[in-house]
Amino acid sequence: MRRLLFVVNILIATVLAVAAGAFYWYFVRALPETSGVIEAGVEKPVTIERDALGVPHIRAKSMEDALFAQGYVMAADRMWQLDTFRRLAAGDLSEIIGVTGLEADRDARRLRLRRTAEAIYATLPPEERAPFAAYARGVNAWISTHKGRYGFEFAVLGYDPRPWSVVDSILTGLQMSRTLNGDWKSKITKARMMSEGEPEKVRFLFPVRSGFELAPGDDLRPGSNAWAISGAHTESGKPVVSNDMHLEYSLPGIWYMVHLEAPGINVTGVTLPGTPGVIAGHNDRIAWGLTNLGFDVHDLYFEKFDPRTGQYVAGNQMVRAHQERDLILIRGRVPEEEIIWVTRHGPVVDQVPGGVFALKWTAHDPSIFHHVFLDIDRARNKDEFLAAVSRFGGPGQNFVYADVDGNIGYHAAGKLPIRTTYPGDVPVDGASGGFEWQGYIPFEQLPQIWNPPGGLIVTANQNPFPKDFPFNVSGSFASHYRSRQILDMLQATKQKLTPADGLRIQKDVYSGFNRFLGLQVVAAWDQRGASNPQLAGAVEMLRKWDGQMDKDHPEPLITTLVFQHLRKAVAARAAPATGGAYDAQMSSAVIEKLLKARPADWFADYNELLLRCLADGVEEGTRLLGTDPRGWRWGRYQFADIQHPVAGRIQWIGKYFNIGPEPMSGAATTVKQTSRRLGPSERMNVSVGNWDDSLLNVVTGESGHFGSPHYRDQWDAYYSGTSFPMQYQKVNAKSTLTLEPARR
Repeated sequence: MRRLLFVVNILIATVLAVAAGAFYWYFVRALPETSGVIEAGVEKPVTIERDALGVPHIRAKSMEDALFAQGYVMAADRMWQLDTFRRLAAGDLSEIIGVTGLEADRDARRLRLRRTAEAIYATLPPEERAPFAAYARGVNAWISTHKGRYGFEFAVLGYDPRPWSVVDSILTGLQMSRTLNGDWKSKITKARMMSEGEPEKVRFLFPVRSGFELAPGDDLRPGSNAWAISGAHTESGKPVVSNDMHLEYSLPGIWYMVHLEAPGINVTGVTLPGTPGVIAGHNDRIAWGLTNLGFDVHDLYFEKFDPRTGQYVAGNQMVRAHQERDLILIRGRVPEEEIIWVTRHGPVVDQVPGGVFALKWTAHDPSIFHHVFLDIDRARNKDEFLAAVSRFGGPGQNFVYADVDGNIGYHAAGKLPIRTTYPGDVPVDGASGGFEWQGYIPFEQLPQIWNPPGGLIVTANQNPFPKDFPFNVSGSFASHYRSRQILDMLQATKQKLTPADGLRIQKDVYSGFNRFLGLQVVAAWDQRGASNPQLAGAVEMLRKWDGQMDKDHPEPLITTLVFQHLRKAVAARAAPATGGAYDAQMSSAVIEKLLKARPADWFADYNELLLRCLADGVEEGTRLLGTDPRGWRWGRYQFADIQHPVAGRIQWIGKYFNIGPEPMSGAATTVKQTSRRLGPSERMNVSVGNWDDSLLNVVTGESGHFGSPHYRDQWDAYYSGTSFPMQYQKVNAKSTLTLEPARR
């Protein structure tokens, strides 16, 4: 027995030793150096202090050295993310993950993002290339000195990252444009619905959103909140700026917190991995945040196209499209050739009977690309801020601003096409005239407001364009639900406001739309009624419900299931054969408008429709969560499941790399906008002038390395709705790394 126990103990010790060795080899060796001295390609010494969250506070003697260090720490913490960003944009995922990445690669190649990035690089003036080049040198300094220690993902997939380039940084920016302005596929859905359905009803589902027309929200699209409060309403007597940008969950998250200090710059906030500078944050004079504007910056054109010859109709003549050939490398398979046709409007992105759809997109215009954020980072006042923002090419954004002099303001920005007419349909045969762009709307004429009398500015992706705006407006604007709730909460607060109040509002989960829909169901029940006790129980819960989309309550699930069935019924009424694909951004507000107006040519009996959708929704909920709606929980349907892109798929151990599934409160129409795949990607609340009273956190953590303590050290605070001090003037450094010039 003793011998058996000895053998067993030896085996256990061996397994533990092997496991510890593997953990060290794959995870610990890849962790960045955070203290000591390293020779690097800087002109003068650079210090990188890291606080308790692992946030790098970079202090340099020149801007070039500061950006070099930013690239260095970015690669050290998130080289895998940097590499996958550029691969996703360029269409190079299949090279490392095989056929599972092929469809994504085909989409990216058709959008020509790498060719566009190369064209942009060729036109960038030297002064705009220089910051990208300094950043790239920093990334490459880390790559060149850490061979074999790039991280778990590189080791498992068996490849090394190639050197970083300025084009890669531009690609990263284009990928963000694609994310924020990627709803062109909904136009294909609309075109197909128009071809077989009732055109006027389809147009109602896809309204041309101009002026202050009802402009709907979205169940799954990115969205954001930002507001500025004047000192008249704050405890400090200075403005407060709040910002939470809603984007897809990922591990690591989309944003990286950084602090850059060099002559002429002292800025902190969040940065987009792969690009230099800070995207949203503050310096020692101003603070700013962003939300997606949603203005339509692309059009689809139906071209009568012959794929054998490449010819298509343009006006009264036949012309030939330009052909490009791409080779997609596929791990484990022979490469695949992708043929891209480019018409005068842009690349062909879809084939339909009788022709193709060509995409015209502002991102394909190299002349409008300017990385203006370093100029914003250094701005000292409103004039310098606006001078920088005026050059911003896109995607269209709402910029919220405040400064130490007490000013608050808002300005829409981006290159927004001028359309002389825009009925919202896909032009046929490359139609000219009003469908062709006539340049871009002048920056000075875009919506703006400065120091409003009420002292409050709120943007939550709603339509900011006034009814008398001199240009045609179209876009995927959000409904009023989030912006109205933010404004109501700001105005309802009796005491002076602080950054903590901004955080409180950011996590609010009241849905005006779901509450409205629930009351519509109750009213229909009261007028029609039925004997079904299960439905009666659901109705009584809705009658008492306060509209809070709380993860522990059943009413949010009931109203959501009713909405989904109602949306399907409405779309099928407009286009029976193709309406099933309808899931547009405007769907919730369109449904509200329809229920308020109740036009007779849509449905004969709206109460019967609502009760049928209630019955279908309860039946679906029964299949999912049981027969008694009182036992349902919203969080069992609405949850965050954030998976590591590589390790998260490995059997037995994957769950340790992932976060969730975690039940989530909130919905598409709540201030805390959430779905299964997206939510607030950061929460920032800046106390202008009292900088160290500010708050900031991201979703998971600073590091992309599983072995790092900063892999998920912010998740618990994010999930519970708490935050962390945004260290700026007083930095509590936990470690200091110095980059020294290389000895000659």
